[in-house]
Amino acid sequence: MKEKHLISSCLFLLLFFYVNHANAQQENRPTLAVGKLEGDFLLDGQLTDAAWEKAPVLDQFQTVVPEEGGTPSGRTSVRVLANPRFLIIGIECFDDDPSGIVNFSKLRDVELENEDHIRLVIDPFLDGQSGIILAVNAGGARYDALVSNRGESENEAWDAIWEAKTQIHDKGWTLEIRLPIQSFSFKKGLHEWGFNVERRIQRFQETIRWTNIRRDQWFIQTSRAGLLTNLPDFNYGLGLNVRPSIIANASKIGNGNYDVTLDPSLDASQRIGPNIVATITANTDFAETEVDTRQTNLTRFPLFFPEKRAFFLEGADIFEFGFGLGRSIIPFFSRRIGLYSGNAVPILAGAKLNGRVGKTAFGGLTMQTRSLDLEGENLPGSTLGVIRVKQNVLKESSVGFIGTFGDPQSRGSSYTSGVDFTYQTTRFQGNKNFLVGVSGMYTDRMDLEGDQSAFAFKVDYPNDIWDAALTYLRIGDAFDPSLGFVPRRGIHSWRAGLTYAPRPSWKWLRQMRNQLFLFYITDLKGRWESYRVFTAPINWRLESGDRFEVNYMPRGERLIEPFGIADDISIPAGEYHFNRYRLEAQLAAKRKFNGQLTWWFGTFYEGRLNEYEASLNWNPASILTFELIGTHNVGRLPFGDFDQTLLGLRVRFNASPDLQLNSFVQYDTDTKSLGINARIHWIFLPQGEIFLVINHNTLDGLERWELINQQVLLKARYNFRL
Repeated sequence: MKEKHLISSCLFLLLFFYVNHANAQQENRPTLAVGKLEGDFLLDGQLTDAAWEKAPVLDQFQTVVPEEGGTPSGRTSVRVLANPRFLIIGIECFDDDPSGIVNFSKLRDVELENEDHIRLVIDPFLDGQSGIILAVNAGGARYDALVSNRGESENEAWDAIWEAKTQIHDKGWTLEIRLPIQSFSFKKGLHEWGFNVERRIQRFQETIRWTNIRRDQWFIQTSRAGLLTNLPDFNYGLGLNVRPSIIANASKIGNGNYDVTLDPSLDASQRIGPNIVATITANTDFAETEVDTRQTNLTRFPLFFPEKRAFFLEGADIFEFGFGLGRSIIPFFSRRIGLYSGNAVPILAGAKLNGRVGKTAFGGLTMQTRSLDLEGENLPGSTLGVIRVKQNVLKESSVGFIGTFGDPQSRGSSYTSGVDFTYQTTRFQGNKNFLVGVSGMYTDRMDLEGDQSAFAFKVDYPNDIWDAALTYLRIGDAFDPSLGFVPRRGIHSWRAGLTYAPRPSWKWLRQMRNQLFLFYITDLKGRWESYRVFTAPINWRLESGDRFEVNYMPRGERLIEPFGIADDISIPAGEYHFNRYRLEAQLAAKRKFNGQLTWWFGTFYEGRLNEYEASLNWNPASILTFELIGTHNVGRLPFGDFDQTLLGLRVRFNASPDLQLNSFVQYDTDTKSLGINARIHWIFLPQGEIFLVINHNTLDGLERWELINQQVLLKARYNFRL
């Protein structure tokens, strides 16, 4: 009953804030008319095609940082062309000193925020809550993503077929983008879309935008974007995409013989209207997926590894649930499908339907896995799936439902259902961000007994100078969704956070972030289990882009039972209180040598623990990058001493934005295994690509290195569009 009263109170609060603070009138939005594209078009990054001369020009930009509403250091001009099949975007980035352009990446989907780049957001449904994001740096590296959580975050794992060409010259750099209409969904009949442009001039730490010129607002909030007008009636053809693949696989375990196979797989999608896509997959293969980065774990809870498989990432924004609860509770976590205890589970076939009708977004997914023998354990084949419906309400808010069915271990009668409601506005008190969300979930399975429900509530005021949030979670002791991720059950969890981030007028300092976060967790009977007080009295970002931080974090843990923290070392049950400290320094990524160093130290479960973390990057040339990651833990406890080391080296050779060689070497002292993953990715045509993947894992034995397994994969894939 308490939860019902709380939900009622939350709904009343949402209505109160909407009535008192939402601006019901649609404000005037700046516009850019699209020019007409006729005949052939040469994409070369030079903007010399005759069609550009007749296209309307957008060149009214203002700075967001370092000064809000200031004059940019370099002029930017934007033109857009369109015909029924393509959207062509041309941008000129003028620069008085082209030698100062920061440009070192060519890899697809690499983070570009620390280089000179252009970022676009397009809202083809004009709903102010969704959209696609495209970014290109001066070297032609491409990044694409989906707007997520109504603009609070983005799903960078989404990939689309599109092209970009750039040219660096004596006046700066230019960019041309060709975006096929078949590559994304849109609302039929619209002749204007939401649209915004952002440019980063890295050496000045300068960001400029066309519209939404406020630090309190996120660039990808499409409710604050301008309008792209005069769009034609787009024609996506038959809307059929057929993507056959062929995979040659040679693998062996230990010193055994190679097992060689040649397997086909097929993905096909059909547009049912311009904004609904049905997809099927058969004999699904994820050979091109990069291996997970290893992590050390000093807690008694499971680690989180993100989804990397393209089939599950397409349309993933629709399946998002809730309002930014992070990894505390995820009712649908796609890594539960096709993966079990770190082993790949073969997928026989699957189908997915996702899209939007009016203000309603929906998605459905079902997969059939094959049986698998794992060291004597038989994992039977399973039918698994999820349904998600989300309705846009109150201009920037949404209400939704999610339901999952099936269990990877074939435990019977398994399902999860949930509802969520998020009120969000970018116009609180005129121009501030404000969010309130509430959600409830229930799960069932034949082996579950106890409280199988979960409830979440959040209030958030995320703005540039002040950022305050309060989150409450109640997770039942038997809330264990078969297709979800819930690291901790049977708890009441409170999290309160406050950040004050002023921008002083000191020439050398860009922004100060003073932070206080409180975490308090009890069991369902109210007995405390954990607490943390995270403070950041110093977290300063310098005008150069460098950053340093000092933290103090008192912690407490009440262990009901012992847990193993390292080999042959367990921490006994009992109450523990200790203090952790952190020093952290970060070099701006604009430098050829950059990265971050972190040192956690202090008391830890009646002993002491030092955690050393390093993430270092060296970019000797735009085609070559070295990335070193390392963790070294030194624990000295009354229950035993331990040392843990994890090292990883990633080498990227980027011959062009369409041809990359990546190798990733990892070693850790817990498993004493050395893993090598090498990948060549060649996009020989916008619709065609080839992957060559080599995996090699060895164990540091008592006397010599022993081969665990070895694998060589060659995969070719082509997308036939009709």
